Amino acid sequence: MSNVLERLIDAIESRKLENGGNPEQSYVARLFAKGDDAILKKIGEEATEIVMAAKDARALGDTTGLVHECADLWFHCLIMLSHYGVSLQAVLDELARREGIPGIEEKAARKARVRDAEESSQSSFKGEKS
Repeated sequence: MSNVLERLIDAIESRKLENGGNPEQSYVARLFAKGDDAILKKIGEEATEIVMAAKDARALGDTTGLVHECADLWFHCLIMLSHYGVSLQAVLDELARREGIPGIEEKAARKARVRDAEESSQSSFKGEKS
């Protein structure tokens, strides 16, 4: 993992309220204090901004805005992962697991796992009602 990412993750972790983060002094601590709805809203905003930046890059041939918006989106995704206690390594491991698997095949397998989990939970629920 990149040293930049390691330092960024450490900084994000240090801004958690339980680690002494101060919402009056830190943007990240303020997001943590507001909770996951604020974090998720910010990710939605950043996702929209990256789409707009990509369209600008296509039209103008300048990718500077795209790079900036991608950094913003990644940053806020790291905050979200931290909020939910998910490590960046877990995401990297998932990407490694998918490596070499055709995207269509991987997506179909994921849908099948979700469907199986839903059917299993429905079966368990029906069994509890009886």
